[in-house]
Amino acid sequence: MLLGKWIDKRIDAYQSDLMKKYCDEVESMYTKMRGWRHDYHNHIQAMQASMALGRYQEVSDYLRQLNDDLTNVDTVLKTGRVMVDAILNGKISIAAENGIPVNAKAKLPPDLDMNDVDLCVVIGNLMDNAIEENRKLDAEKRFIRIYIGRRNTQLYIAVTNAAGKKREKAGSLFRSSRGTGHGFGLARVEAIVKKYGGIFTVDSEDGGFTAEVLVPIS
Repeated sequence: MLLGKWIDKRIDAYQSDLMKKYCDEVESMYTKMRGWRHDYHNHIQAMQASMALGRYQEVSDYLRQLNDDLTNVDTVLKTGRVMVDAILNGKISIAAENGIPVNAKAKLPPDLDMNDVDLCVVIGNLMDNAIEENRKLDAEKRFIRIYIGRRNTQLYIAVTNAAGKKREKAGSLFRSSRGTGHGFGLARVEAIVKKYGGIFTVDSEDGGFTAEVLVPIS
């Protein structure tokens, strides 16, 4: 009884910390976007001045720098829900900062009953797990593939990432490589998916890890 309450408190605390982290990531991303838009006219004036002086290489270099900057803050994916867009794109930006290539395709069914908070916890945890595993590898071995969409009458989410050696299973999931006190992420995903009558599966092998979610669409 006491152990169950302790576990519930740990999970609640974990989710609270997780959502605070998500909010901080979202705020950071939108702050960068607002800053870029605010400076838009200044960028145009600077390029016009260089063009008037015939400094075309200078303009070319300036445009390249702006493109790199915009790539870091622009919304890469539009799933159909603003909060989910912010979380997913925030995680993709973090992956890029860590030199992890991401191949992503995401579109949420409009008739999906899952609320935004639960969706963000699921997607955020899967991405955190994928990023954590990639950080342990050499740069040339890193990758993440994401697919979110409809599969017949179900929402299908799949996250595949580069990984090291095959992970040891603990029940239906896997032990965290970070040791005792960690590993709530995938367990939290499983709990949320089950709440909606869905299925959560994970598969680990040498060199790769895949997590898949299926949730009925009413």
